[in-house]
Amino acid sequence: MPTIEYRKEGKIAIFTLNRPDVLNAQNAQLHHELNDAFLDFRDDSDLWVGIINGHGRAFSAGADIKEFVLGPTEGRAGFRRIRAEQIWKPFIAAIHGYCLGGGLQLAMECDLRIAADDAHFGYPEVLIGYFPGSECTLRLPRYIPRSHVMELMLMGKQVDAYEAYRMGLLNLVVPQDKLMQAALDWAETICQAGPLGVRAAKEMIIRGYHMTWNDGMKLEAELTERVRNSEDFKEGARAFVEKRKPVFKGK
Repeated sequence: MPTIEYRKEGKIAIFTLNRPDVLNAQNAQLHHELNDAFLDFRDDSDLWVGIINGHGRAFSAGADIKEFVLGPTEGRAGFRRIRAEQIWKPFIAAIHGYCLGGGLQLAMECDLRIAADDAHFGYPEVLIGYFPGSECTLRLPRYIPRSHVMELMLMGKQVDAYEAYRMGLLNLVVPQDKLMQAALDWAETICQAGPLGVRAAKEMIIRGYHMTWNDGMKLEAELTERVRNSEDFKEGARAFVEKRKPVFKGK
């Protein structure tokens, strides 16, 4: 049975983790299938926004420990894949239930995070004698204050959706039955914008974070020139002058 359901609805791609019997714990098969789906999304010019969610009672409870503890070759190596933040198209995480360990890592790769009010978040790795590796300790301090990172990672503490929102992990908390509609609404809003401009903004934010000011300015100039010369920008400018809605094509 596929561990990822990947479907396309207009310009929106929906990635659904599909191991509900184990709370969508992530094994090597899931990472392979998610990697393939991400690459298809990246390369499909008709897809502009991705949404990641989970079947059953959880977004994802993290790594499947039965596979992960097998060893570096059989276990951890099989979990490698392209990250959502390496694709310039925007991703929205629609989170419900448990979002722990590798599940929270997947959510933090996304650009926007919407959670149901039943969601719980945490990094429980230290409770089994491990630690939040796989880039978690590198990624999280770039998003929220270090004090909150330490609180989550040193104690293996879990927090509810409202506390996660207060910490800065989330953009929005909604009732559980409104979760997917909220994610779709945000995706549709993004799809109203020029996709090349959206992708340039994401690329600039992510790559620019690691650059010096001067290098960042050079990248910004390159992206500005690329978008300014696009058909979409010309269409957007004409539509603005003509007081009509632009028709973007991603070109």
